Amino acid sequence: MTRTRFHAPRLRLAAVGLALAGALAAGVAAATPLVVDFSDLTLPANSFFNGGPTPGTSTWTSQGVSFGNGFTDWGGGFTSWNGFAYSTVNDPVTEGFTNQYAAFAGPAHAGSIYAVGYSGLRAFIDLPTGYLPASVRVTNTTYTALDMANGSGFSRQFGPGDSLSVTFTGYSGAAGTGSPTGNTTFFLGDFRDGKSLIVNTWELLDLAPLVAQGTPASIRLTWASTDVNQWGIRTPTYVALDSLALVPVPEPAAWLLA
Repeated sequence: MTRTRFHAPRLRLAAVGLALAGALAAGVAAATPLVVDFSDLTLPANSFFNGGPTPGTSTWTSQGVSFGNGFTDWGGGFTSWNGFAYSTVNDPVTEGFTNQYAAFAGPAHAGSIYAVGYSGLRAFIDLPTGYLPASVRVTNTTYTALDMANGSGFSRQFGPGDSLSVTFTGYSGAAGTGSPTGNTTFFLGDFRDGKSLIVNTWELLDLAPLVAQGTPASIRLTWASTDVNQWGIRTPTYVALDSLALVPVPEPAAWLLA
């Protein structure tokens, strides 16, 4: 019995495959990147939102991205917060805790509102589905920068060998949970190896390392300092953020066809 072999028209199929791959790749490229510049938020000049006045743990949202926040009212006019606030405070000269919401670099990198991160359980950013972190602008808060420069009654003035850093770590789950997907560290103050750096400009931080080992659903921030005692870090653990850039997750079909 004679068997009939069917030969696919290779050139035509190859052309169709390339066309599909091109169309899918174009679709991915055409998807809109997202830059969170907090322009959808409203806040008077020289003011801030830190989660109050209602106590509790929650998130606040800007352009589809959620920022963790916890606010506690201890009574007697004393309150505390952790995670993220947002601010329009413009004061690069006043020292101390009362100026914790000011970016040392002055006005926000884009627009008038920026985020302020402070260490704690709520120091996380939940990413919208379908997006990957690409970059963010970072700088010191005035409180932290002047504390490193001059010291205080609680912490010491930075000298040779000292440093303060903030690490951005991607996690597979929401609210900084699940498995780590990668991380990157930014030095807010660096006095190692003869340097005397205290960041006073809006610096661009590449967040591509956060996707090195998977797709992150959230980002958690943690701080490290050389000025510590038995209770932990003495340097004020803050950072100001602006212009968080996200890019669309590539379509799997486009990667396979490519």
